[in-house]
Amino acid sequence: MRFISLVILVVTLSGCTATYKQNILAEPSAKLTRGKSVIISTPANGAYDSEEYSASGKMTALAIRAAFVRFSNTVTVIPDCKDIACLKSGQSASFDYYVIPEILHWEERATEWSGLPDQIEVKVSIYDGQNLKELSSAIISGKSKWATFGGDHPQDLLPEPLNKYVESLY
Repeated sequence: MRFISLVILVVTLSGCTATYKQNILAEPSAKLTRGKSVIISTPANGAYDSEEYSASGKMTALAIRAAFVRFSNTVTVIPDCKDIACLKSGQSASFDYYVIPEILHWEERATEWSGLPDQIEVKVSIYDGQNLKELSSAIISGKSKWATFGGDHPQDLLPEPLNKYVESLY
């Protein structure tokens, strides 16, 4: 009886935590320098099947900004730019680091009813502002906990893995 109770407790608790993965595509050869300016593009909104999630691109850019602002006083998000060419043009041309996020997967589910977790997958590429050389690139993914009680959304899966990734860069 004790064993069955322990198994039920473990299964229940395992459904109470979100899971994250970090797949490094381009390992940084050196640490980024604290205090240097960062500019972030705003990715296209995420979609799943035929449903586009309004403002998911903006939420992703703001979550990345929140991760970088701990290491720099100048962190800017450009809402109308989706790539490095746009960031490099005009007034945004004098930044030290360029960050290009891309939403690869954005899936919001009624987890508490369906048992299907919310999921995200975001690619983050960081470039040197002087020579546009890629400094680092990673795919960050997350899956919500099973026991959400209606309070979780895909954007809630962004801060923890993004903070860990950005912290590893400095």
